[in-house]
Amino acid sequence: MVSVVIPTLNAGASFRPLLESLRRQTVPLEIVVVDSSSDDGTPEVAASCDAKVVTVQREDFDHGGTRNLGIRSASGEIIVFATQDIVPVNEHAVERLVSPFDADERVGGAYGRQLPFPGASPFAAHIRLFNYPGASCVRSLEDGGRGIKVPFLSNSFAAYRRTALQAIGCFREKLISTEDTYAGARMLLAGFRISYVADAMVYHSHNYTPWEELRRYFDIGVFHRKERWIMETFGRAEGEGRRFLRSGLLYLLQNGKYHLLPEFFVRNVLKYFGFTLGQHHDRLPPHILKKISNNKNFWANK
Repeated sequence: MVSVVIPTLNAGASFRPLLESLRRQTVPLEIVVVDSSSDDGTPEVAASCDAKVVTVQREDFDHGGTRNLGIRSASGEIIVFATQDIVPVNEHAVERLVSPFDADERVGGAYGRQLPFPGASPFAAHIRLFNYPGASCVRSLEDGGRGIKVPFLSNSFAAYRRTALQAIGCFREKLISTEDTYAGARMLLAGFRISYVADAMVYHSHNYTPWEELRRYFDIGVFHRKERWIMETFGRAEGEGRRFLRSGLLYLLQNGKYHLLPEFFVRNVLKYFGFTLGQHHDRLPPHILKKISNNKNFWANK
């Protein structure tokens, strides 16, 4: 049995097509929706598509804890996590995502390829093409030291072996973000492998503003400051950052987007500034932390 767990909050009009596309997948699926007290009819939409609905209070949402509730509510031995804003490219997406678990018993987690939505901004399109290339791979602890991408996973579209999650105590709770990469790092240390499945494809992208980019990278900086062992084990982010800059410049030049080069540099300065602020968050006053962070609930009792 394969279970799909989807955390939701006011999922909106696009949610029913996602649920219907999951029902058309080539493997039978149990769908579990963990809803943060939506007030737009999301639970009713989920129930009408034969999904199991579990409700949490909006203020109690936690990236790891809410997903752990989904694990406890699901019956599958393979658990797929998806966000409410993805769209599978075809009916084979989930089947291909979970195929590594049969091929290799050492695979504990797998994640699929995220393609930019039609109409995505050049910045949104490039980051998806950079982070999710066209070639599949399998990573293990032997790849440690090759960079921060080694333990990378994305719970926007990822699958886990239940026994692997149990071996690491499931997702770490009370993290500001990046519970998926934390789980990936723990799995690698426990001897499991992570599979990137390039032919398991979904559409997923966001046209973030420069300010939104800064806030996201602030939270990532906070995460890596609090979980310094991940970079110490697998390598720092600077090398990946340089590769991203080169790739982004080439992408804009090849696509004739010369007018966007100044904004590209500004965005990346803001990302670096946000990440650096996050690394030194302990020096900032509480009202600044809440203003900058994407996850304001994280700072509620700080």
